[in-house]
Amino acid sequence: MSLPFRKELEKYKNINEDEILSKLSEDELKQLEHVLDDLDPENALLPAGFRQKDQTTKPATGPFDRERLLSYLEKQALEHKDREDFVPFTGEKKGKIFIPKEKPIETRTEEKVTLDPELEEALASASDTELYDLAAVLGVHNMVNNPKFDEGGARSKDGKGIVRNVVKGEKVKPIFEEPPNPTNVEASLQRIKANDPSLLEINLNNIKNIPIPTLKEFAKALESNTHVKTFSLAATRSNDPVAIAFADMLKVNKTLKSLNVESNFITGTGILALIDALKENESLTEIKIDNQRQQLGTAVEMEIAKMLEENSRILKFGYQFTKQGPRTRVAAAITKNNDLVRKKRVEGERQ
Repeated sequence: MSLPFRKELEKYKNINEDEILSKLSEDELKQLEHVLDDLDPENALLPAGFRQKDQTTKPATGPFDRERLLSYLEKQALEHKDREDFVPFTGEKKGKIFIPKEKPIETRTEEKVTLDPELEEALASASDTELYDLAAVLGVHNMVNNPKFDEGGARSKDGKGIVRNVVKGEKVKPIFEEPPNPTNVEASLQRIKANDPSLLEINLNNIKNIPIPTLKEFAKALESNTHVKTFSLAATRSNDPVAIAFADMLKVNKTLKSLNVESNFITGTGILALIDALKENESLTEIKIDNQRQQLGTAVEMEIAKMLEENSRILKFGYQFTKQGPRTRVAAAITKNNDLVRKKRVEGERQ
């Protein structure tokens, strides 16, 4: 849709500007220049001296001399008479001089402790060893690390004999690192594949050198295993492909009850795959997914809460939510699932 004023401008499209300018007289050209100057007096693309046409008729006084101009302005300013003040300045100071208040210096007087004459006599006649024993009884701990009370440096009052120091500090108890996981990865994998009935729990925690294909083989082997009930691979540097492999395992496994994938490199994609697989799993009651390399985000947490609300078998869920909304929803869902289990147990006991 064309606007009305555009229709009026159509007739000016094919006008020859050069032909029109050639027909103008000299006075008309000067008038046109003034009109153009008025239309755009502040063109930012031009220097300040060229934005307006010079309209003066006075002859030039000469080249620009900055020093001469400054001296002329200074002379003019000195010759100009200042305006008289309504209230003449006399130099008289009015008001009180501000004197900051001095804060009183707090002085503490040492309290004199007076003892019974018998105690004063006993302390005066006590040897250095007896004084050290008394200090240990009173719990003077600052003497423990004081070098002048070391066994090699403590001497008697006369400076001759070495005094036995009875004030001794506690020995530092060394804290040893956690022992490595003794699980044999290859042997455990072969036992899972052989469906060993004595193998009920697999713990691969903190074994950081397990290849990703090997972890996928564990997931594949668990699909047909009917004895393993607990599987833990926390801090094994597992990633999304491993999580997706275990999600596929959960869809067909009917024995596993607990799965721990904490402290790994699994993102929201792998976590959602694990949670979504719970729809087709009927045996798992506990899953731990906390402390991944990066936060899952609000959208993933809301999706986890929605999926867990539709699941009635999960009794324990290990994850610290960052938002109050999904945290409350998941807590209510887990509580509901535990109440259902308790009601079934009570009904079974009654029968």
